[in-house]
Amino acid sequence: MTVAVEAATRSGADVLETVRLMGVEWGMKIVAALLVLVVGMWVAKLFKKAVVKLMERAKVDDTLIAFVSSLAHVGLQLFVVVAALEKLNVKTASFIAVLGAAGLAVGLALQGSLSNFAAGILMIIFKPFKVGDVIDAAGVLGTVREIGIFTTYVDTPDNRKTIVPNSKLMADNITNFSANAVRRVDLVAGISYGDDIDKARAAIEAVLKDVPGILETPAPDIYVSEMADSSVNFKVRPWCRPSDYWAVYFAVTEGIKKKFDAENITIPFPQRDVHIYEHKEG
Repeated sequence: MTVAVEAATRSGADVLETVRLMGVEWGMKIVAALLVLVVGMWVAKLFKKAVVKLMERAKVDDTLIAFVSSLAHVGLQLFVVVAALEKLNVKTASFIAVLGAAGLAVGLALQGSLSNFAAGILMIIFKPFKVGDVIDAAGVLGTVREIGIFTTYVDTPDNRKTIVPNSKLMADNITNFSANAVRRVDLVAGISYGDDIDKARAAIEAVLKDVPGILETPAPDIYVSEMADSSVNFKVRPWCRPSDYWAVYFAVTEGIKKKFDAENITIPFPQRDVHIYEHKEG
């Protein structure tokens, strides 16, 4: 009986010792994992701030700064989590493989969104236009209000908000009306064949001098471009800043009409003579 009791006591002591050793071992692993997790997350946060500062010094676009810093932060956080799991003897190879397969599946499902994302990054890097520019692209004409990672917001001239996928913008021709410092206004003014060309040119020149917003350099062009069916046509090409384009366009058009009327210069318009013949039955 005594032998049996002693054996049971030794067995219980062995179990307790084993539990104690396992507790110490796993306690140290848990502490190490937590230490890696806490320090790693802190380093990831510092790394994100460092990336933001470096990109701000390089004068990178704010949208790209936010995206790249967030991507770097998340990537480093994932690395820290994997390192913490390694401290707990968790086999992370299969875990990483599952994440890779899931990422591939998500990528295939979001193929269109990823193409918009890639186009957005290219737009931010190469800057074919910026916020406030007037563009004509992907069948949309208007003012750029916001450039996002996936879409660009454009306000049309009649103040409709249009959301354009970035991939469509990058796949199409982009006309940026605001990119250059000056812009030419192209107009046509017609006079009749009976009017004096030099008098008409002087009248147009007088109008261009009075319209605000027209630049002296480059100088406006005024020349006879065509002898049409019912008129002699002038090409009138003043230069202005992009922001003054429509004001100059409308002011010059109205000014030429009023000046021609005041100078008795005829503005021809299409006419059709109709001849009526009476048919008499004999």
